[in-house]
Amino acid sequence: MNPRALTGPVRFWMKRCVHVRRGLSSVPPRLVLGIETSCDETGAAVLDENGVILGECLHSQKQTHLDTGGIIPTIAQRLHRENISRVVQEALNRGSIEPCELTAVATTVKPGLALSLGIGLDFSLKFVRLHEKPFIPIHHMEAHALTVRMLQPVDFPFLVLLVSGGHSLLALAKGIDEFLLLGQTLDEAAGDTLDKIARRLSLRNHSECSTVSGGQAIELLAREGNRHAFYFTSPMGQQYDCNFSFAGLRNQVTMAINKKEKEEGVEAGQLLSCVKDIAAASQHTVASHIAKRTHRAILFCKAKALLPLHNPTLVVSGGVASNEYIRQRVKIITDATGLQLLCPPSKLCTDNGVMIAWNGIERLKLGKGILSHTEEVRYEPKAPLGLDITAEVKEAAIKVPPLKQKIYS
Repeated sequence: MNPRALTGPVRFWMKRCVHVRRGLSSVPPRLVLGIETSCDETGAAVLDENGVILGECLHSQKQTHLDTGGIIPTIAQRLHRENISRVVQEALNRGSIEPCELTAVATTVKPGLALSLGIGLDFSLKFVRLHEKPFIPIHHMEAHALTVRMLQPVDFPFLVLLVSGGHSLLALAKGIDEFLLLGQTLDEAAGDTLDKIARRLSLRNHSECSTVSGGQAIELLAREGNRHAFYFTSPMGQQYDCNFSFAGLRNQVTMAINKKEKEEGVEAGQLLSCVKDIAAASQHTVASHIAKRTHRAILFCKAKALLPLHNPTLVVSGGVASNEYIRQRVKIITDATGLQLLCPPSKLCTDNGVMIAWNGIERLKLGKGILSHTEEVRYEPKAPLGLDITAEVKEAAIKVPPLKQKIYS
């Protein structure tokens, strides 16, 4: 029987019995509690050192922020404060874990919304001091990058594409805390752009989209749209680096919407007849920009011998990585360049406590970044990922060859 198919408490009980029965050790596996509050999700999970999820809980604020038309930091802060104690306790209860059984607590401390990070850090520090447990500060983007290693063996180094509501970046993962930053967004992230386009299109008023996020609404309607009905210029076409920029695309889409509203006599808040076509064209341009930047990153890493010759890998994670159209575009690139494409399940692509706990496990195993419960820790709303070599990538000026892109319209 596959132990991952069992419930958390049953898996943990069986593992304890196996240890005792075989006489291997009377010490149960080390356990880490992970806590995530970097933006608008309150997440907690308990993992053992083998990556088995013993208990988890997630409180989503999505519906609240849909109602307010976007994430309002003070509201996110209040909802984190109201729910974090319950979420952590439910994660422990579902794993039948007592705080005294934990080996350490890992918590997101950077980057993210300051007010949200503050709630998670404050709760965690009180928790570790009460129970006298080691504390492991976690970099949110590192956690996204490493989640795939919980699910299957992935050796360093590997290439990482992280695309979410707040982040868009390409990096080479050389170790659990060693990254080379190849490119990042210069203005707004891909997920933020798709959400803003959805709000401008008033997709909340569409019968199929009232309960999903803006990016999900765009993907949903784009499936029935004609991406050729509108032409949007792919950003930074003459910039031969791996940085991203989506603000200019959003302005193009906004102008197209303004024009069509005048033509159709539609007022703001009402739906255009061509809303699915605009969604399809917008999504296609975002995906194209991401794919081209990723292609250049792969070619740069190959030219610099930064990737292994055997089974080089690209990991794609973050909330936007759940978009199937974007995944297909990236898959074309990895197929053409001989890379293995790995994407965590959609549930683990979005913010959650599991990825934070796993990052804690990885650090615990190597003894890296583990603090005493008495030490002071501060959160960092803005925090770079690794060593920035974006200038070196730009200097290489690698031109990306065109590829045939056979995907659904």
